[in-house]
Amino acid sequence: MPRPESAEHDYDVVISGASLAGSAAAILLARRGLRVALLERHSDPGAYKVLCTHSLTANAYPVLHELGLVPALEKAGAMRNTARWYTRWGWIEPRPAPGGPELPYAYNVRRSTLDPLIRSRAAQTPGVELLLGHRVTGLVREAGRTVGVRASTPDGEREIRARLVVGADGKDSAVAGFAGMRTWKHENTRFGYLAHYRNLPLPDGIGHTWFLEPDMAYAFPNDDGVTVLAVLPDKKRLPAFREDLEGSFSAFVRALPGAPPLDSAERISKIIGTVDYPLQIRKPTSPGVALIGDAALTGDPLWGVGCGWALQSAQWLAEAVAPALAGRGSLDRSLDRSLGRYKRRHQWRLRGHQQLAIDFAEARPFNPVEKLVFSAAARDASMARHMHRFASRLIGPGRFLNPVVMAKAAVVNIRHREV
Repeated sequence: MPRPESAEHDYDVVISGASLAGSAAAILLARRGLRVALLERHSDPGAYKVLCTHSLTANAYPVLHELGLVPALEKAGAMRNTARWYTRWGWIEPRPAPGGPELPYAYNVRRSTLDPLIRSRAAQTPGVELLLGHRVTGLVREAGRTVGVRASTPDGEREIRARLVVGADGKDSAVAGFAGMRTWKHENTRFGYLAHYRNLPLPDGIGHTWFLEPDMAYAFPNDDGVTVLAVLPDKKRLPAFREDLEGSFSAFVRALPGAPPLDSAERISKIIGTVDYPLQIRKPTSPGVALIGDAALTGDPLWGVGCGWALQSAQWLAEAVAPALAGRGSLDRSLDRSLGRYKRRHQWRLRGHQQLAIDFAEARPFNPVEKLVFSAAARDASMARHMHRFASRLIGPGRFLNPVVMAKAAVVNIRHREV
């Protein structure tokens, strides 16, 4: 049944932010028959996010498949994100079970490759209008609902009306601010710096993460032979670290167990980072508004989950609201119910992960449960695969730390001590 047009709205959906979450949402909503305005504050279609882990965890693979991006990513040289993790008990090295399927994966790919790719795909999608150089400066509200945005454009101020406004504009979301959506912030007591290296040798050519309790580090190989190397020390080390950033960064990396040989690679970027990156949570909906990606929930960068959650939240929103926006009847009531379903799914799927991350962001050593699971994963192949599923965000904290797993971890460690 064709959707009735409305003279009251320029579009069905207006999305602020044409990065991963916004572009993915635009594609998925337009494919469901909706008219989408995709606003991007940058005028350059090749703009990309610089400070990022550049990692798409395996939970994002179904979204990449639905978007049709997998062949393009493979062609662009994106690296399947197999990884190993250092702990005080040794390396956790997830491998497929003998005769079993390969481990789930997605990709490590630089945002300079990924962002223009998905934005271009959105611009080519029938029903999407990509509006570059458009920055949201306010919301249009009627009868307690948001019914559009005001935007600064290359041609001056403009009002764009829509049935739904989506904030895909990052952790400092203007949409969330204008809508008065409360932000809960939790301190991250680590700081982070990263740099890009070309042809950095890594064993087996796969990603490495170091759990140094409380300091962290990782090296993720990306497309075009570029590896992202990041260090995330306790903030107590920040004053000394800042005195000599180049020397401190290099010394930290060279001291890592099994450290990547920096002298064998070419550094092709500045050392960049952030000294204050709190973990944030917002209620992801209000009447006429939905938040996706970092606008809804900003995770700890040390876990590399933000890009995957951005894509997942875009998919969850499209699945929830498209039927209401494309249907007949009382739109407001139907849309509110749909937004409620999106909010519940978002919170159910991500809040547990975020709470664990908030706890670990206190830059503390492993607690007893973490010691039990990580030590067992370093000693047992099936426990390592279980750890991989959780790190890939394919299972939640409940399944990751269920009583059966805890009992198995205990048995693994008891047997190890008996050997």
